[in-house]
Amino acid sequence: MYIEFASRMIGMVIFALIGARLGVNAAAALDLPDLGVSFIFSLVGILFGLIMTPWITVRPLRALSRFINEMPVETLFTTLVGLFIGLLVGLLAAYPLSLVQEPVGEVLPLLVLVLSAYLLTTIFNIRSREVWQFLNDWFGVGPKRGALAAGSERQLILDTSVLIDGRIVDIAQTGFIGGTLVVPRFVISELHRVADSSDAQRRNRGRRGLTKLNELQHEPGIAFRIVEDEVEEVPEVDDKLIALALRLNSPVVTIDFPMNQVAAAQGATVLNINSLANAVRSAYIPGETFAIRVIQDGKEPGQGVGYLEDGTMVIIEHGKEFMDRTIYVEVTKLINRETGRIIFAKPTEGGR
Repeated sequence: MYIEFASRMIGMVIFALIGARLGVNAAAALDLPDLGVSFIFSLVGILFGLIMTPWITVRPLRALSRFINEMPVETLFTTLVGLFIGLLVGLLAAYPLSLVQEPVGEVLPLLVLVLSAYLLTTIFNIRSREVWQFLNDWFGVGPKRGALAAGSERQLILDTSVLIDGRIVDIAQTGFIGGTLVVPRFVISELHRVADSSDAQRRNRGRRGLTKLNELQHEPGIAFRIVEDEVEEVPEVDDKLIALALRLNSPVVTIDFPMNQVAAAQGATVLNINSLANAVRSAYIPGETFAIRVIQDGKEPGQGVGYLEDGTMVIIEHGKEFMDRTIYVEVTKLINRETGRIIFAKPTEGGR
C-alpha cells in the first residue's frame, strides 16, 4: 500500500511538470496566456498521475512478480530459453531484412525480432512438459520422463473449493497422498478473481485459497506443481477441470458436492475431502454411550443438539431439558451421507 501511495505522489509530480510544459507549448500555438494554460494542463497532469501511475508502474510489476512466483521452475526455465532462442533468431534475420528497400527495411527487422521472441516464448511456455521430455529422451537432460509424462504417475487435480477449504494442506503434510498435487493455471486465475471481489466474504475466501496454494507450493515434503494446460473450448472453470481430468486420466479433488455429481456423471474420478473426513470420524454403533454437551434446540419438540470434536452433529431425543450441560447419551441410529454424518441418541438414565 505504501509503494502504491508513493508511486501516486511521484507520478503526480512528474505528470504535473509534463502537463505544465505541454501547456506552455499549447498556449503559444493557441495564442493564449502561458500561465493560465500551463496551470490547467498541470492540474490535468496531477489528476492523471494520481489515478493512472499505479496502473502503469506498480500493478504490472506486482502482477509479473506474482506470475513468476507461481510458475514452476521447469516452465520458467523453458520460457526463458524460448525467449533467448526467439531473440537469437530475430537478430540473425535482422541483417538480411535490413537490406530491403526503405521504409520496409527499417521496420521489418524489429517486427520480426518481436514476433519471433513472442512466438518462441509462448511455444516453450505452453509445451514445457514436452520440451523437457524431448531433452530427457534425446540428451538425458532434465527431470526423469516419469515425472513429466501425464499418465506416468498419479496426479490429483485440485479445484478452487478444495484450496479455499484448506484441509488438503494438512492431509498432504501427513504423507497419505500418493501422487502429485496439480493446480491448473485457470484455477489460480479464478482464485485471483475471487480475491479481488468487492464482496468482503468472497474476497477473504479467495485470499485464503491463495494462502493455501502458497503453502502447498513451498512445502518441501509435498509433490506439487502448476500446469499450463488449457481447455479453450470450455468457458466455465468447473467444466474445464472435468475436461482436463478426463484428458489426463486423473482424479479431481473437491468438496463441491454438485461438481462431484456432474464429474462422476461424465466419467471422471472424483475424490471428495468431505467423504474422507466422514471416513475418519469417530465410529459409534447403536448401543454405545459417550459424553456430549447439549448446546442448542433441535427441530423437533424436546430435541437437543450437540457436536463431537470432529464436527459430527448429534441429535438427542428429550435433550432440551439438559441444555448447556454435559451428559452421557446412548446411540440409537446413524446416518452416513456424502454431505456429512448425523448421530441420533437418547440420554442415559439421568444423563449419567
